[in-house]
Amino acid sequence: MTDQTGIERESMEYDVVIVGAGPAGLSAAIRLKQIDPEISVVVLEKGSEVGAHILSGAVLDPSGLSRLIPDWQEKGAPLNTPVTDDNFFVLGEGGQMRVPNWPMPPLMSNHGNYIVSMGNVCRWMAEQAEELGVEIFPGMAASQVVWDGDRVKGVVAGEFGRNPDGSIGDGYEPGMELHGKYVFIAEGVRGSLAKDIMARLNLWDGHDPQKFGLGMKEIWEVSPEKFQKGRVIHTMGWPLGKNAGGGSFIYHMEDNQVLVGFVVHLNYQNPHLYPYMEFQRFKHHPMVAELLEGGKRISYGARAISEGGWQSLPQLSFDGGVLLGCSAGMVNVPRIKGNHNAMHSGIEAADAAAAALKAGREGDRLEDYDGAVRGGVIGTDLKKVRNVKPMWSRLGLSASLMLGGIDMWVANVTGWNPFGTWKHGKTDAAATGKAKDYPKIDYPRPDGKLSFDRLTNVAFSFTNHEESQPCHLKLRDPSVPIAINLPEYAEPAQRYCPAGVYEVVEDADGPRFVINFQNCVHCKTCDIKDPSQNIVWTTPQGGDGPNYPNM
Repeated sequence: MTDQTGIERESMEYDVVIVGAGPAGLSAAIRLKQIDPEISVVVLEKGSEVGAHILSGAVLDPSGLSRLIPDWQEKGAPLNTPVTDDNFFVLGEGGQMRVPNWPMPPLMSNHGNYIVSMGNVCRWMAEQAEELGVEIFPGMAASQVVWDGDRVKGVVAGEFGRNPDGSIGDGYEPGMELHGKYVFIAEGVRGSLAKDIMARLNLWDGHDPQKFGLGMKEIWEVSPEKFQKGRVIHTMGWPLGKNAGGGSFIYHMEDNQVLVGFVVHLNYQNPHLYPYMEFQRFKHHPMVAELLEGGKRISYGARAISEGGWQSLPQLSFDGGVLLGCSAGMVNVPRIKGNHNAMHSGIEAADAAAAALKAGREGDRLEDYDGAVRGGVIGTDLKKVRNVKPMWSRLGLSASLMLGGIDMWVANVTGWNPFGTWKHGKTDAAATGKAKDYPKIDYPRPDGKLSFDRLTNVAFSFTNHEESQPCHLKLRDPSVPIAINLPEYAEPAQRYCPAGVYEVVEDADGPRFVINFQNCVHCKTCDIKDPSQNIVWTTPQGGDGPNYPNM
């Protein structure tokens, strides 16, 4: 096959091509083979191995996994730590207030859930898929959509060897076109292919814009006497206060390992806010410091989280394919859970595609999938909590806790939300205010024991990018960072990136914008939060990026 640039590529034909070996993509692959072992299925994964780019809290609601593989316990799924203790705190700078469990709606309970490494869950799911005959190709980044008119026909994957300027290098490998009767996009949050498809086919029409948070996570090995296997803690309040919405999680998993995470909602206004340093400051709260002192941080990572929920679900199907999981945005924000819905979405998509293939169809729109998501367990899960995020954004923490709690309780009991459906309004980029209108924020220097500078922490994400390739972080207009973002917004890319990718360097000719793409942990925050929407995140060569061992 020859594409529009004149590059010739070989092609391979499958019944279903799946982009992304996360919980959504792997669930779809497994379900397709369960329905009909003769369906040919390929899963493309940009990470060096399955799980390398998976980062999640995670307390897993096993409903999706139990539906997919009912005997997962007998098959050795790595769900080893049931939640034993569920705690909610509102923090002040020097103390905390426990929020009792009894006033919370039942959907907020973690009884029956498991503290897991989703990377390890996905590695195990990949084994189950391969046993069923699914082909899984790690290190194969899907870099562009193959179109047939307005139908998604397939993807290009496995292109290597371009020079930094984009020209073809000596060892260039053009990759392959993988064509599918149906193509499932399961790239995770703000994936580049999903963005292209949604824009070209206007899948956002009639829906609220997607909202996002930035989630940062460290794994700590703590002293055995401080470890309480199965303990779950969520906090809100300090250090964010009125500067931003968000909160934290602390999960005691196994082997004295504690998962410590911090989420900042990306609709914050003050461009001087520094989400990574808010996370580092959080660890100095007396309650958290007491747990971590004497311990050791062994891993770090970050990723964006879709937070729009029900109002922000786009049209999910299109000619030739569907959007799964976080590519569409299926996180239940108050529960801080999306993996179960990702699995359910994979199951629903597989059911719809298998029925279409059995009927002799291909390349059309799987409208049954849209209906199954919106009218099934995913829609039920998201509709109950649909007002929590917009209430928090408009009214602040205290009011949203009260009104959002009432709304969730009534919805939980009756299926009806008394406050209707609140709108999200602006995108997170548009919410960013001008630097002159907001105070600068003083952040304490990391102490190297509980808190760390970004570059030191990025080393614990085991990130690597081949430096001879083109920068995968594209600027629509290279002049914007210095000409517009710096004077108007104090160039917030210097702060919102949790990996220190972006710098403004002063030299003899004045300020200069520098992109250290080698540090990128693929969180996509820059693509989301840049106030000028000038940064476009694309996939680097396959296998590059973080190599999370246990996230």
